[in-house]
Amino acid sequence: MSRLRRGTLGRKEIIDNPVNPIRMINHWDNMDGSVERGYAGQSIFYKDYQIIEDLERIKDYARLLASVGINSLTINNVNVHYQETKLICEPYLSGIARLAEVFRNYGLKVYLSINFAAPMQLGGLETADPLDERVRKWWQNVGKEVWRTVPDLGGFLVKADSENRPGPFTYGRTHADGANMLAQAIAPFDGKVIWRCFVYNCHVDWRDRKTDRAKAAYDHFKKLDGQFDDNVVLQIKNGPMDFQIREPISPLFGALEATNQIMEFQITQEYTGQQKHICYLAPMWKECLEFDTYAKGQGTLVKDIVKGETFKNIHGGIAGVCNIGDSQCWTGSPMAAVNLYGFGRLCWNPDLSAEKIAKEWINLTFGMDETVEEAVLEILLTSRKAYEDYTVPLGIGWMVNVSHHYGPNIEGYEYSPWGTYHYADYKGIGVDRTVKNGTGYTAQYHEPNASMYENKETCPEELLLFFHHIGYDEKLKDGRTLLQYIYDVHFAGVEQVQKYVKLWRNLEGKVSNAYYEKVSNELEVQLKDAIEWQDIVNTYFYRKTGIGDEKGRKIYP
Repeated sequence: MSRLRRGTLGRKEIIDNPVNPIRMINHWDNMDGSVERGYAGQSIFYKDYQIIEDLERIKDYARLLASVGINSLTINNVNVHYQETKLICEPYLSGIARLAEVFRNYGLKVYLSINFAAPMQLGGLETADPLDERVRKWWQNVGKEVWRTVPDLGGFLVKADSENRPGPFTYGRTHADGANMLAQAIAPFDGKVIWRCFVYNCHVDWRDRKTDRAKAAYDHFKKLDGQFDDNVVLQIKNGPMDFQIREPISPLFGALEATNQIMEFQITQEYTGQQKHICYLAPMWKECLEFDTYAKGQGTLVKDIVKGETFKNIHGGIAGVCNIGDSQCWTGSPMAAVNLYGFGRLCWNPDLSAEKIAKEWINLTFGMDETVEEAVLEILLTSRKAYEDYTVPLGIGWMVNVSHHYGPNIEGYEYSPWGTYHYADYKGIGVDRTVKNGTGYTAQYHEPNASMYENKETCPEELLLFFHHIGYDEKLKDGRTLLQYIYDVHFAGVEQVQKYVKLWRNLEGKVSNAYYEKVSNELEVQLKDAIEWQDIVNTYFYRKTGIGDEKGRKIYP
């Protein structure tokens, strides 16, 4: 087959099949029209507690998702409030059927997030105990009614026993009990139960340094391996905490050998700049998918586990928390669209490189101008590291404003019940998660990963403070002290954003005026925010230690 010249078209036959069976988008939309952790406007599905009537934008959205290979989606928030609880019954079911018909025409199945306590809130029962026969019968009747109205509904997504959501723990039952009860109710209709593993105690006493939120998902679900029905799929966040810019892979990947499982990524930029900052996430997702768990020896990669190949699971795949809304460009920031595109492409083929995906998106978005491609590619491929540098490097995470998670607040969560601590004092910083002296989290990994993380000499440096408490005067691999590294990367992160501003200015006239102005304004916001992060973080550690920057740069006393 002849090679095509740049900018030319010709005949080319391609056979390309998806790797992951489940390629899912999770919407966190509420019926009042708001979107939890949404940064692109209001919901495209709901307004004023009603399902929208005009489905033209829904049709466009279905076509958009199909174009990158997505085949399923949930259309309401995993935190199911009272009104959303009623989506499984009339008068809302007919509206769900209308939405499902639109997505069906583009090869997508609709799922609903459900409230585990619905039998109490809607059915008048005094319990939601999954082993109570009345509860089981209630869900069976719901299944019949839901699938009578929406015959090809994909199933239910469930968040239970987490962040004050109801679940089987209330009744002394396991998550297998809860998930299987629902699975059996909808099995006659070929429905699946997608059960989230984001389960932890959000009422931790910060004085207790042995309780480790990172251990929670493994502790809850490892012991249940093999106990879930065939139409239950566990949805596991990529990291053990909560979508930070740098976390290790969740140790549940490789620990569950007899359970269907899918990876959960966050496309919406909750902790990564909230779509005001450019932060291309595909490089991070690639690292997760390529991680070697050693579960069946060397070469047991996460990407093979989640697609169902490694342990021959029936169902597998990847889900992503969506980043779209009713904004004119779908994603609020035009540059954030690369993450939705990149997510779809990695679901379809996790072997694609982040660079190839970025080039595809740039060419589809801006055309084939080589100057534009070169500049935008440089911005995208360095943006994750830049964001990490000027915010929270070395895996420490958090340090954000409470609740809305935007902007620096170094000790915002430090004495809170959420379990998101960094333990900074005047001597050092970091969480000791070793077996020898810490929380024991490292033992949740297979060897040799467990030993690698246990030893601070072999722990990957980008995760050093996630696994170890390190003194500010300790030397890193390049000879810098930890404190000097913190200073250096925060200045470097700002310098990188300054470079983005210059690169983008050179593209004036080469991209549309509207696009150019929008991204220019956002880069100014990103630069301002990066400087704020730099100044607050560096000042915080200077005040903690009294040790200045050896290069004499400005730090505020």
